[in-house]
Amino acid sequence: MRALLALTVFGGGVAHATLAPALGIRGVTPDLPLIVVALLALRQGPEFGCVAGFAAGLLQDATGGGLIGVQALTKAVIGFAMGAAGSRLSVTQPLVQVPGLVLLTVAEGLVRFALLKVFHFPATFGDMILYVILPQALYNGFLGAALVVALTCFESLRARAS
Repeated sequence: MRALLALTVFGGGVAHATLAPALGIRGVTPDLPLIVVALLALRQGPEFGCVAGFAAGLLQDATGGGLIGVQALTKAVIGFAMGAAGSRLSVTQPLVQVPGLVLLTVAEGLVRFALLKVFHFPATFGDMILYVILPQALYNGFLGAALVVALTCFESLRARAS
């Protein structure tokens, strides 16, 4: 379990630092650690999601600049919430995973914006919603859907082989 957590956090951080800028469309980049944390929290539970979210967010804070701890706090809360929702929902269905990822991306962006406003962040709420949070949520949804389909195909191939 610890190895999976370390691999997930490190892999998500490296992917975010290297792949996210290359995947950017018109200045909108996906939040790869959030996608990984949310999908793994659905499968592993709230404790795993919380720890993975905190570690991935802290790594993202350390490499991205800005306030240390904002991403860590928001991703820990999102990982816990997604893991807790996973115990109540049918998490094997992509129709649960992808909209959950989109909604939690919006929630994470709003919480992050609120935390940054405490420190007098200069952007307005409307600008953040229109130009940052909603485009990133839609992009995360598309990438999350592709990842869910790939994981489902991999699991079905693995089940056929055994």
